[in-house]
Amino acid sequence: MDTLSPTTLLKALRQQAEQLGFQQMGVAPVVLDAAEAGLLDWLALGRHGEMEYMRRHGLKRSRPPLLVPGTASVISLSMDYLPGQALPMENLLQQGDKAAISRYALGRDYHKLIRQRLKKLCQWLEAQAPGIQTRLFTDSAPVLEKPLAVLAGLGWQGKHTNVISRQRGSWFFLAEIYTNLALPVNSTAEADHCGQCTRCMDACPTGAIVAPYELDARLCISYLTIEHFGPIPEPLRPAIGNRIYGCDDCQLVCPWNRFAQTSEEADFQPRHGLDRAGLLELWQWDEATFLKRTEGSPIRRIGHERWQRNLAVALGNAPHDPAIIRALQQRLPAASELVAEHIEWALRQQTGS
Repeated sequence: MDTLSPTTLLKALRQQAEQLGFQQMGVAPVVLDAAEAGLLDWLALGRHGEMEYMRRHGLKRSRPPLLVPGTASVISLSMDYLPGQALPMENLLQQGDKAAISRYALGRDYHKLIRQRLKKLCQWLEAQAPGIQTRLFTDSAPVLEKPLAVLAGLGWQGKHTNVISRQRGSWFFLAEIYTNLALPVNSTAEADHCGQCTRCMDACPTGAIVAPYELDARLCISYLTIEHFGPIPEPLRPAIGNRIYGCDDCQLVCPWNRFAQTSEEADFQPRHGLDRAGLLELWQWDEATFLKRTEGSPIRRIGHERWQRNLAVALGNAPHDPAIIRALQQRLPAASELVAEHIEWALRQQTGS
């Protein structure tokens, strides 16, 4: 088999990626000096909260060859995930007795689907010439995926710190392939097109976007409901509203998402009616039901206890309802210390005491 030139190989690789369901692909260099400086500043300010894994691997996150020796270039890819069959989040946020769940978590765990597709892409690439080595990542290792996506030409990091594409908005997952193959890298990163817009900052319920392009995870609802293990700080609970797993508000208001495309992937469509479930319905799930209904879902990672913690906050924020009060009181005697504290807070909110 004739060896393809790097440019021809890159073109063929892009075609393979599109056939596997990726909407964007680009190649980034392995030098991330500016991103590394930003990461170190963010960590020094403690804005990572309890996410110690952001610090644990040292500079491997910002220096690809330290993580995978021999890495010469990084292939960055994106896959749209906005579920076209889901009830719009804007509708849910206006119904305080409904559960608002981040769009990415309504279906099956994206890691498995993307990993399978990446594996096929890696196998194709390795078959093109002897000695090509690859390693794939799907939010599964210390990788600065957003700066890499920007350098690869997939978009720019908006003021909310998510990557935005002029053609596709921001409702997409990112994935990477580290390779020892020196592919032609993207020559011009996408310019910043946020301009004077501050809609994401203005819309953030808890003020987590503390300055343009600066996110304090300790204030972010996605962090508080997913990554945070302990009690949710009481002053932040009212602002969480009915969001029980993640928060999409900054993406919902972004003007560039008028160009977002809905996903046709079956795995990204809602399961078990999670796009329209009532808070009381989900509150009734015991641990066995929770584990069964979240099998293969990213939601399972928070466990039943934190699921109940989040629901208790949302029930406290819901419109006054005697049925909510009864449900909270019934669960209180057997609740863990963490959940019980949130139930008691919710009862105070519901009863006005």
